[in-house]
Amino acid sequence: MSKVRLFVEQSLAPGQSVLLSREQAHYLFGVMRLGAGEEVLVFDGRSGEYRAEVAEAGKRGGVLLCREQTRPLQTPPDLWLLFAPIKKARTDFIVEKATEMGAARICPVQTAFTNAERIRRDRLQAHAVEAAEQCGGTFVPEVAELQRLDRLLDGWPADRRLMFCDEALSGAGATLAQAAGDAPGPWAILIGPEGGFSDSERTRLRDMERAVAVSLGPRILRADTAAVAALALWQSALGDW
Repeated sequence: MSKVRLFVEQSLAPGQSVLLSREQAHYLFGVMRLGAGEEVLVFDGRSGEYRAEVAEAGKRGGVLLCREQTRPLQTPPDLWLLFAPIKKARTDFIVEKATEMGAARICPVQTAFTNAERIRRDRLQAHAVEAAEQCGGTFVPEVAELQRLDRLLDGWPADRRLMFCDEALSGAGATLAQAAGDAPGPWAILIGPEGGFSDSERTRLRDMERAVAVSLGPRILRADTAAVAALALWQSALGDW
């Protein structure tokens, strides 16, 4: 079985032919050195993973032919990750790890103390795709456009609970198990910026009926570390781990 995995936009099914873009052809035939008749695993994020055979290989394109399904679609829990963008490499890290750890949607948010004012959503989405290819996932989370936190909270879904990771608690607050119990249904995790939340943001979050303030331990974590820790905590308590 091939260890090369490729995400494609085209819907997949047995017998389906898949046209490759120039970039995909370069990766498969130029970088990975695959040729006609060799196999690759493909997935579209909707219908699972398939074994595909290289039918045509060229420098500027190619064609794959889907054979049988090798794995069904495995969707993650209904969990959003909200985070304030930080430095480029660390933001990339958050998106990659959120994909690997089973976030269903990734939402960059602009807070009062967020340093990064812009993101390239297409680039972050590409990082999510690469992470899914490498970790064996069959689902790719959507990376949303950057949105102001206050506006996102204005339209917050009534049925979605929010795990608010408050660095001000620093070990003194409740754990997720203590604060939420075994609460089913949609969830979201909110990680603040490097400068922390403002007083007004913290007050609003604490006043939200569906928000749960949680401590991530006695040490203040860097934002990218906090995202991984919070995802691991939620997945082990309420997720599919």
